[in-house]
Amino acid sequence: MTDAEIKAFSTDGVVCLRGAFGPEWIESLTRGLDRSMADTSERRRTWDTDERGGTTIYDSQCWQHVPEYREFVERSPMAEIAGRLLEATAVNFFFDAVFVRSAGVRFRTPFHQDEPYWSVEGFDTCSAWMPLVPVAQESTLEFVRGSHRWNQRYRQQNFGALTGDGRDQVRYDAQDDLVPFPDVEGRRDDFDVIGWAMEPGDVAVFNARMIHGGSGNLAPDRDLRVFNTQWLGDDVRVALKSEGMDPDHTGVITAAGLAHGDRVGGDLYPELWRREPIPV
Repeated sequence: MTDAEIKAFSTDGVVCLRGAFGPEWIESLTRGLDRSMADTSERRRTWDTDERGGTTIYDSQCWQHVPEYREFVERSPMAEIAGRLLEATAVNFFFDAVFVRSAGVRFRTPFHQDEPYWSVEGFDTCSAWMPLVPVAQESTLEFVRGSHRWNQRYRQQNFGALTGDGRDQVRYDAQDDLVPFPDVEGRRDDFDVIGWAMEPGDVAVFNARMIHGGSGNLAPDRDLRVFNTQWLGDDVRVALKSEGMDPDHTGVITAAGLAHGDRVGGDLYPELWRREPIPV
C-alpha cells in the first residue's frame, strides 16, 4: 500500500489496486462462487431478467457457510488493505456479496451509495469490488470522484422495486427532507465519472458513501462474476433505520446483543486487523 494510493482513496473516494490478489485467491473464490450459485441462500435476489432470459443475480452474507469465502475474509490481505486505506486503528468485517450477470446482459445497476442502506453508520467504511473474470471499460463499475465527501443526504434508489421482494423495500421516498438523487446517468458531463477495465486479481476499493453504479453493458460473449466484501473502521456504529435497510441486519444484530449506537463486533462482525502501535 503506497502513500499515493492511501491519499487517492481519501481524496477521490476510490482506488483501483492492480494485481492485489494472486491466482490462488481467484481460483478459490471461483470455486466458492460456483458452490454458492448451485445452492444459493434465502437472500438471493434476481435484479433483472432480459428478453433472452439473461439475469442479474445478487446473493449476500454467505461467508459463514462457503469455506472459500470464509478463508478469503479471514486470511487474505483484504482486511489489512481496508485498514490501511481507511487509516483505521482496527477493521471489522461486515458482510460479503456476489454479483453474477449472464453473458450479454445490458442491465446497469442504478447509481447509488452503499452506506445509507446499511444497518450501520459512519464515514470509515469501504467496499471492495473484486471481479473474478476480465471486465471491459464499458462494463465496469463507475464512480463519481469525490462524492463520498459531499455533505448531503440523498433519497436513494429502492432496490426492492427491482426485485419485487417485500423484504428489500427501503422507503427513502417517505422522507420529504431528503434531496433527490443526482441524475448521474442522464447528465454524465456534469460529473467526474471514473472507472477502470479490470483483470482478475485487481480490486476497486471505495468509500461506502461514494456514488457508484454500472457494471452492465456486457458483450455477447462476456459474463460478469464479482466477489464483494464490506469493511468497517473506527467511527462506525450500529444504526437501525426507520426507512428500512438492505440488507437488513436487524435480526442478527439484536440477537447478538447489539443495539443502536453500539460498536460492531462479535462472531458475525469480527475484528480482523488492528494497527500495530508505534514503538515508544
